[in-house]
Amino acid sequence: MADKDEKTQSKPAAPSAKPGFDPKPVQLGGESLVDRLLPHIKKIAIGAAIIAAIVSAVMIVLYVKERGRRKDTGKIVKVLELGQAEVRGPGVEPDPKAKDKTFGTNKERALAMLSEMDKGGAKAPGMLRASLLLQAGQLDDSIAEYKKHTTGKTLDAVLAREGLGIAQEMKAEQEKDAAKRQQLLEEALATFQSMQPDDKGPRYAYALYHQGRILGPTLLNRPAEAKAAFDKAKAAAATDTKLQGLIEERLASLGA
Repeated sequence: MADKDEKTQSKPAAPSAKPGFDPKPVQLGGESLVDRLLPHIKKIAIGAAIIAAIVSAVMIVLYVKERGRRKDTGKIVKVLELGQAEVRGPGVEPDPKAKDKTFGTNKERALAMLSEMDKGGAKAPGMLRASLLLQAGQLDDSIAEYKKHTTGKTLDAVLAREGLGIAQEMKAEQEKDAAKRQQLLEEALATFQSMQPDDKGPRYAYALYHQGRILGPTLLNRPAEAKAAFDKAKAAAATDTKLQGLIEERLASLGA
């Protein structure tokens, strides 16, 4: 299951018994988990890294819910335990007396999870691996992994398309060649346009919101189209006041 507005953050999910991860089952039929998490990120329109962290957290929860059906549960336990580890705030040094392991950044934690996954031969869900690769900055690998899961109308497929669009967007922002950057941004826009075609389906408002971001003045610089996308997203998010607040901030930045 994925906006982009904060370069760094301390925790990818809502507080739980152990910081940074909530293992409680969630309803997968709608926008329950992600919708509760995304609106709480005040600067979500600025950086894609936070979206990656959230999508990763969603994938971990999905896996925990299904892990009882898998024979290789034992191999993935250590990976999931690392996913529960707290990410310290910027400039915060690890406590030498702390019993629980912590990480300095989301990227550091993602790399540790990928390493444990490969070392133990854990057969983790592809969506989890894709989102971890995204957090780790391995964008080409993340894009390739997400593309394996984008077909269909399920929530997983919608989240895969969202993650793919974010990865393409992040790759574009790292591109120094203007023409290549433009091409990658257009690809990201097309992915977000296909993310949720059903106006009654989960994540529809967020699909429009992502489109508005890409069309905005700092990326593709098509403000009229960006405003139209944000207006549609606002209407689609009629019951989501926090997402509406984010959209209002975007519209204000457009002078609308």
